[in-house]
Amino acid sequence: MFLSGGLKSLLPHVLRRIIRCNRLSISNTSGMAEGYKQANVVILHKSLADDFEKFCHANDGPLPLLYRSKPGDWKCPPLSRDSDIRTDCLQYRIYEHGACTGSLKSLKEYSEQLKDMVTFYLGCSFSFEKAVQNANIPVRNVEQKCNVSMYKTAVPCHSVSTFCCNLVVTMRPIPESKLEAAVTATSELKEAHGAPIHMGDPGLLGIQDLSKPDYGDPVQLHPGDIPVFWACGVTGVEAVINCRTPLAFTHSPGCMFVTDQKNDNATIRSSREIPQVHRISQDPLHYSIVSAEAAQKIKTLETLIGIDPGDRGIIHLCRQDELLKACLSISHARSVLITTGFPTHFTYEPPEENDGPPGALAIAAILQALEKDVAIVTDQRAMNLNKKIIEEAVQLGILKRPIPLLSYQRESADSALMFLCENGNPGRPRFDHLIAIERAGMAADGNYYNARKVNIKHLVDPIDELFLAAQTIPGITATGVGDGGNELGMGKVKDAVKKHIKNGDVIACDVEADFTIVAGVSNWGGYAIACALYILSTCEIHDRYLRKAVGFPRLSKKTDWLSALPSVAKEEKLLKTLVRYGVRSGKTASLEMEVDGLPFYNTHSLMIEKLL
Repeated sequence: MFLSGGLKSLLPHVLRRIIRCNRLSISNTSGMAEGYKQANVVILHKSLADDFEKFCHANDGPLPLLYRSKPGDWKCPPLSRDSDIRTDCLQYRIYEHGACTGSLKSLKEYSEQLKDMVTFYLGCSFSFEKAVQNANIPVRNVEQKCNVSMYKTAVPCHSVSTFCCNLVVTMRPIPESKLEAAVTATSELKEAHGAPIHMGDPGLLGIQDLSKPDYGDPVQLHPGDIPVFWACGVTGVEAVINCRTPLAFTHSPGCMFVTDQKNDNATIRSSREIPQVHRISQDPLHYSIVSAEAAQKIKTLETLIGIDPGDRGIIHLCRQDELLKACLSISHARSVLITTGFPTHFTYEPPEENDGPPGALAIAAILQALEKDVAIVTDQRAMNLNKKIIEEAVQLGILKRPIPLLSYQRESADSALMFLCENGNPGRPRFDHLIAIERAGMAADGNYYNARKVNIKHLVDPIDELFLAAQTIPGITATGVGDGGNELGMGKVKDAVKKHIKNGDVIACDVEADFTIVAGVSNWGGYAIACALYILSTCEIHDRYLRKAVGFPRLSKKTDWLSALPSVAKEEKLLKTLVRYGVRSGKTASLEMEVDGLPFYNTHSLMIEKLL
């Protein structure tokens, strides 16, 4: 019997010959024939072959198709010489009407049936393990001499005919400091599943217990390790099970077919292909991926909106990459709640200023185009005004459809929890992300102040409580957009507000958001969020990560997304609408400022033309 020690350096054809002779004492092929591609195997009746191939192409993250044989062909000349699929896997499984009815060392006894069957060879993550090790990243399953952990998820694949199933993933623990290196090492190895599809809390994939994999062995995490998940070819096994075909064969998970093809030494050529990793949530732990090119565009947006037309010292409030991280988080959200409204003109009716609503509607418009649920929460006294503004925004083409308009009042100690979660259950939040843009924020003394230190608490409903409650609910993150430090969410920079902003010791908002976007005018922050979400949606690296490498790229919807972005014409019409309803300007300087000859208040031309 051969032991596993020297197998990693064996040439594939030698390893297959040893497997064929049933002379190995190993349970999986992880780490074997280093540097060569390994393959998952699915063998189906020829009548199902075309549909299964379409299923693979529709879900090429988990099912990268290396080769499809002809019916009855036991060899695969493009992948290997002198091979026989009936004998060259360590172990096989037989499925009858969707049930696994046994494990086999050889399929020779089924040679007659195999004459009418087609073999699919699908890429395997074992193929990228050497590349990961070459990047000085530990591969824990190899270190622990066990099979990789494989889990069924709650992520549905794109269905084709009778083939439908949820995604299966492998998990490899990666030190947090090595996450970006692991993504870079695997992102271009598309025939070995490419970049990870999730990094962080397994519960976000519907995986309840890492110690109980559905296939393979449990792999132990070291202190500081992050669970990182790649799409897995065992997804094909799940598709076979759900298809309930009378007879099918697969490899036994972890017992791969080893090919003669070497892994490509892929090189990333441009910033469009260089991935970056950013943490977007601590509870639950969640990281996202974006290309360096898209990230740089968003950083440029952040710099542009940080111009201070009133010379109020907001440069001291800016925090680097907050726009990028906030928009990555929003991009992952399914349901977003927006709030705005700053009654700075407290002696007028209505007391609102026109900074805030245009930015809020710009965010809402792109969220609608991205097919996310979006709602607005505002003060009870301002419900009728906001209803009219939303209706007119639909007529002007700014919004596709009306947005649900909500109000919040504190009626009991758990009012905020009941508002944010179904039946007050923190495990079932109604919203994934809260956004406050130019919304009056509560100061340390419990009051609300405008920039001139006037207390306007009597005009402000306690929407801050929703942001405070969100801090205790896993799965809800929040963003605050402001231009003076007294806006909801600016508590994250309150020390800087007190030090650098006029009257900051009194007016500084005490309520934090996870992300704080500081802009010269808050509307600019809203426009920047809309443009950044467009940039992320058109980033192939981020799009693949969002859809977990199943289904097709969403770039066909690019035209719809582009049409949802703020434009000079849209914003001029909306501002005229606000004036008609008596809403006054709070920042006249923003209307006069120009950058490169373009009106900066209307940022569409600048941001789209220069950055997209």
